[in-house]
Amino acid sequence: MAGGGFVSSGGNGDYEGKVTGFVIMTCMVAATGGLLFGYDIGISGGVTSMDEFLLKFFPNVYHKEKSMKNGGSQYCKFSDHLLQLFTSSLYVAALVSSFGASITTKALGRKISMLIGGLIFLIGAILNGVAMNLGVLILGRLLLGVGIGYANQSVPVYLSEMAPAKLRGALNVCFQMAVTIGILIANLVNYGTATMKKNGWRVSLVLAAVPAIIMTVGTVFLPDTPNSLIDRGQKEQAKAMLQKIRGTSNVDNEFEDLVIASDLSKQVASPWGNIMQRRYRPQLTVAILIPFFQQLTGINVINFYAPVLFKTLGFGDGAALMTAVITGVVNVVATLVAIFTVDKFGRRGLFLVGGTLMLVCQIAVGSLIGSVFGLDGHGQFSKVLGDVTLAIICVYVAAFAWSWGPLGWLVPSEVFPLEIRSAGQSINVSVNMFFTFVIGQLFLTMLCGMKFGLFFFFGGFVFIMTLYVFFFLPETKGVHIEEITKIWRSHWFWKNYVPAEETRV
Repeated sequence: MAGGGFVSSGGNGDYEGKVTGFVIMTCMVAATGGLLFGYDIGISGGVTSMDEFLLKFFPNVYHKEKSMKNGGSQYCKFSDHLLQLFTSSLYVAALVSSFGASITTKALGRKISMLIGGLIFLIGAILNGVAMNLGVLILGRLLLGVGIGYANQSVPVYLSEMAPAKLRGALNVCFQMAVTIGILIANLVNYGTATMKKNGWRVSLVLAAVPAIIMTVGTVFLPDTPNSLIDRGQKEQAKAMLQKIRGTSNVDNEFEDLVIASDLSKQVASPWGNIMQRRYRPQLTVAILIPFFQQLTGINVINFYAPVLFKTLGFGDGAALMTAVITGVVNVVATLVAIFTVDKFGRRGLFLVGGTLMLVCQIAVGSLIGSVFGLDGHGQFSKVLGDVTLAIICVYVAAFAWSWGPLGWLVPSEVFPLEIRSAGQSINVSVNMFFTFVIGQLFLTMLCGMKFGLFFFFGGFVFIMTLYVFFFLPETKGVHIEEITKIWRSHWFWKNYVPAEETRV
C-alpha cells in the first residue's frame, strides 16, 4: 500500500463528531505560540529606529542618519550589515533549530516541542533586555530564534491534527492571528517606550518574556494530539483524547485511519529520505515554494522595518512609529477576515485575490517612491503623498493578512501524510526562516542599491506566485488531514507523480 494513501472506512472522511469547546480552547492556547514570532517581528524594527539603541550598539548608523538629514540619499540612510544582523540573526537560529524540533516533535510529541520553544525564547528575551554589548544582544537574538524554530515547527502541526476538517482552516489561522496580534502589541510598546528618556529599548526587548510565559504556562496544561499519542504507542490514551475533542464516543472510523497512518509512518525508515521520493513531490514542492514565495512578497519589509521605512519616507520619529501601529491594526483586522472565510471560500480564492491586490500595491508604492526620490534619493514626501503611500501600504498589508500570511502556514501544515509530516513541516519552517533571514539581512542594502525598483522586484515575485497557486495548488478546504493525498491524485499535473490508490488489506 502506498504511504499516506489510505481511505477512511467512510470513504470520504466525514467522521462523526462536533466542534467542541475543548478543542477550540486547546487550539487557541496552542496558537499563542504565534505571539512569540509576531512580537519579535514587530519589536526589532521599532528599537532599531530609536536613537538611544542605535547610539549604544550601532553608533555608525546613528551618526550617518543624523548627517543625512542635511543631505544624501534617503535610500541609504539605514544601510548597515551589523544593524541588519541584529534583525536577521534570529532567523538563522530558527532555521537550524527547526530540524532539531522535528526530531523532538516526532519522538516526544508536539506539546513538548512547544514547551521547549517557550522556555528558550524566555531566556533569550531576558538576555536581550539586560544586554550591555552587541555580543550579548546577538546571543539573546539567537536564543529567541531557537524558541521560534521550535514553536513554528510544532504549533501548526498541533493545530492541524487537533482540529476537525471542517474547522481546520479557521483554527489554524489562529496561529497567524496570534502573530499579527504580537506585531501590533510590539508596535504599541515601541510607540510608548520611544518616549522614555532612558532604556526604552530595554523595556521593549524584555517584554518579549510576556508572550513566552503565556505560551509556556499554557502549554503545560495542553493535551497532546491523538496522532502524536498513537505514533508513540499510547493508543488507549489517543482514543480517549479523540473522543474528548470530537465530543462523541463513536470515533472508530477516524481512530482506525489514524492508527493505519501511524503504522505506515513507522514503516518508513527515514522520513527525510522518504520525502524526496517521487510520490511526495507535490508536498515537497509546497514545503519549499509556499514559504519561499511568502517571504518574497516583501511583507517583512513592512514587518521588520516599518518605522525605518517610514522615516526614510520623511515621517518624523513619533509619526513613523504610529504608522507602524496603524499597519499593525490593519494586519489584525484583515486576519480576522481569513478566519471567517478560509473554510467557507477555500484557500485558493484567498490566495488569488490577495496576490492580485498585493501586486497592484507593490507597483503603486514603487511608482510613488520613484516619483519623489528618483534615482539619486533626494526629495521629500508631501503630507498628501505620504498619506496616500501609507494607505496603499495598508491595503497591501490587508491583502497579505487574509492570504499569504495565514495560508502560508496553514496549507503546508495540512498537506503532508503522517509518515513525512514532521520532516515536511521542518522543511517548511527552515525555508521560511532562511528567506526571512535573507530579506532581513539584505533589505536595507537592497533598498540602497535598487532604490524604488526594489518594490517592482517584490512585485514580480507576487505575480509568479499567484500563477503558481492558479495552476499548481489544489483546494484543501474540508479534506480530512489523513486523506489529503486524494487531492493530489485528482490534480491535472500532480497525478503524474502520485501513485494510484491501493486497496487496504
